[in-house]
Amino acid sequence: MAAATISIEQDQFCCPVCLEVLRDPVTIPCGHSYCWDCIEDYWNRPKQKDHYSCPQCRQVFSPRPLLSRNTVLGEVVEKFQRNELQTAAKSEEVNCSACTGRKSKAVKSCLECCGSYCVAHLRVHEERFHGRVHKLIPAFDKLRENLCSQHNKLLRLYCRSDQQCVCSQCVKERHKGHDAVSVLDERAVQQKKLKETSLKSVQKLKDMEKELRYVIKYIKHSTDAAVEESERIFSKLIHSIEKQSCEVKEVLRVQEKAAVRQAEEVMEKIQREMGELRRMDDELEQLCRTQDNILFLQKCKSFHFPNKSVEMPSTDSLPYMMYKTMRGTLVELKDSLDETLEREFNRISDKVLSLKEASNKGASVKTKEKDADISFNADPKTRADFLQYYNDLTLDLNTANPYLSFSDDQRVVTTRSDLQSYPYHTDRFTSWAQVLCRAGMAGRCYWEVEWGGNGGVSIGVCFKNMSRSGGGSDSKLGHNSKSWSLDCSYYSCSFQHNKKSVAIDVPCCSRIGVYLDYRGGTLSFYNVPNTMVLLYKVKTTFSQPVYPGFWVGLGSTLKLCAL
Repeated sequence: MAAATISIEQDQFCCPVCLEVLRDPVTIPCGHSYCWDCIEDYWNRPKQKDHYSCPQCRQVFSPRPLLSRNTVLGEVVEKFQRNELQTAAKSEEVNCSACTGRKSKAVKSCLECCGSYCVAHLRVHEERFHGRVHKLIPAFDKLRENLCSQHNKLLRLYCRSDQQCVCSQCVKERHKGHDAVSVLDERAVQQKKLKETSLKSVQKLKDMEKELRYVIKYIKHSTDAAVEESERIFSKLIHSIEKQSCEVKEVLRVQEKAAVRQAEEVMEKIQREMGELRRMDDELEQLCRTQDNILFLQKCKSFHFPNKSVEMPSTDSLPYMMYKTMRGTLVELKDSLDETLEREFNRISDKVLSLKEASNKGASVKTKEKDADISFNADPKTRADFLQYYNDLTLDLNTANPYLSFSDDQRVVTTRSDLQSYPYHTDRFTSWAQVLCRAGMAGRCYWEVEWGGNGGVSIGVCFKNMSRSGGGSDSKLGHNSKSWSLDCSYYSCSFQHNKKSVAIDVPCCSRIGVYLDYRGGTLSFYNVPNTMVLLYKVKTTFSQPVYPGFWVGLGSTLKLCAL
């Protein structure tokens, strides 16, 4: 039966660590193969202590697997290398340097004569130099390039002092006393250095790629949080303008009512006088009918007709003045508002640009100014340092549990025993007495809260997609993988995350400070008396913006501090 022919590429027999053809191949439990020395060196690193993993699939083994040579794979690799060498030899045939005309294939090269010879001329060479020591090696094309130009000897040694290849005679003369090793040993050292440098470069690029992916994600999350906060603020601004518009309308209506009432009072007076005049006119008509002249003259003196005109309210000046005054004021308000908005927008834009320039500058000099970079990334120390990152929180009533009651402009929350009349909302917590804030956090943020009451409180953060329905741990702050919380009471203090609890020996004060470093992946809780006392600090990775949240026990009260 004819043997099957399989096409195999060299990279199929390369070690994933050193990227060379496998040497003493071993196969680990996950099925991947490596050079014996490569996987041993990898597992001997400090990071791999008691944590032995595959460099490719990252599968972890415990205890450390015992290694044994993969005999079948080793034989396949050796056969593959022999075929490669045979192919290379065929493609790099050396011609005989003694042949004239058509050159025959050389079989040996002489290091003394610096020539390569076919079978016939090799026989002539041996007869000619019979009894003399001439070093013969397999036919080599670039023989002259590997000989010392001064001593005409093979460059077998490497002078590390002068960093050049030398022959044995050079070591005795010009390079006497220098650090000289064989070229094979030096090649092994340099090859190992190049591989290590290559691995470091690859790892550095991978780390940079990972950092850039994180930066991109961080920029997107920060922008989303900023957009959400700007929408909230502009919504409040629009609401404020609409409120002022209603108040202006109310003022105009009040002025309208006053002016109309004044005009109606004058009209009533005129109508009363007109009634009196009609009565007198009737009496005068009756008097004019009488034939008694004496009676007429006596009665006519009793008629008094008003000739004084009533002061009429202006029908043009008041509405015009109201319109002119109000329009002028509103135009001034609009211009002032436009000017303020433009100024503040430019200020925000300048801040964003300055932050971008600072970020670019920091990235370009990161290696030169490592100390400054460390200082920038360091956590704040004093309360004044923390207050630089202060955020004014606003509670989202659409998330509030129906047993929560709010006061003091919705900055104070208390748990009651009776239900509040809140409309249905998909974001509302149905079972736990919890509430979240409106804006997500994706940068460096700090806020403070005050609490009191025997029911205790929980102060923490969570992802927006944390469950809101039901009384299970999925919707309880700090009791799932999507939230972190500090549980405070008069009797104990603990940190909660993903159903794990850490007891804190330091008692909680009534005022708690929370510091979030989103990019650094840290969340810290502090007692806030005269000095900042760290209660607990957790190191993690935030995959999306986090929202401050609170649980308030029955009878307890929590207040957002305005700083």
